Amino acid sequence: MPSALPEFQRFQFEFTAHLRDPKAQPRPAGVEARRMKVYNELLYNNLEGFLLACFPVLRQVLGAGKWARLVRAFFAAHRSRTPYFRQIPDEFIQFLQNEWTAPEDAPPYLLALAHYEWIELVLSVSNRSPDRAFDTAGDLMEGVPLLNPVLANLRYDWPVQRIAPRRKVRPAETYLLVFRDAEDAVQFSEINAFTARLLALLEPGTLTGRAALEQIASESRHPDPILILQAGSALLDDLRARGALLGTVLPGEGA
Repeated sequence: MPSALPEFQRFQFEFTAHLRDPKAQPRPAGVEARRMKVYNELLYNNLEGFLLACFPVLRQVLGAGKWARLVRAFFAAHRSRTPYFRQIPDEFIQFLQNEWTAPEDAPPYLLALAHYEWIELVLSVSNRSPDRAFDTAGDLMEGVPLLNPVLANLRYDWPVQRIAPRRKVRPAETYLLVFRDAEDAVQFSEINAFTARLLALLEPGTLTGRAALEQIASESRHPDPILILQAGSALLDDLRARGALLGTVLPGEGA
């Protein structure tokens, strides 16, 4: 802290530094410990409350002590770039991804689990809408399928959807489809690599359903590409019925 600062600003820096990390930063001179404790608990509890609403499983898996240390590390070290309370979980994910060094006793799947829990909040508050006109009953094979704009096609190295306290999990390549349906409910489903690849090919909105499936057949060197097309056609219909696909892009609508 620059010594040239006015006294009241130095006090402010000392005050907020102690709030962030009361064990490492001394209490400002002249502030009663009892009163300082009220501020410490108020701010920490508010911050933890916003995180608990988004990461309940992570809290249960870590236990009270490890969870508190993680929240305190976030509070002490991270500098948020937004004033909005709803975006505190976003900042927490950024902290875990870019600033946090996991201790030896941290579960190896911690970041994956946190991301999995966070994505539900992201999709539930998203204001994205289709950017092109579409036909809900269009031919998904011959037309260009349009993905639900509030959708995430995810891959993890852990079966994050099965992680729970006292449950042993092993690393496993896991694909998940998450999207917000027409009733504004966020839907989660485990998918396979075939579905994940199809969704990735369709995401830019340039390929017909048939072209995307033919590319998958070529990439996989499948001995019977017709089977890929048949299975893929049924899959496209199912994705539309569930709300992951909205229909097909109307002719004349650019990418």
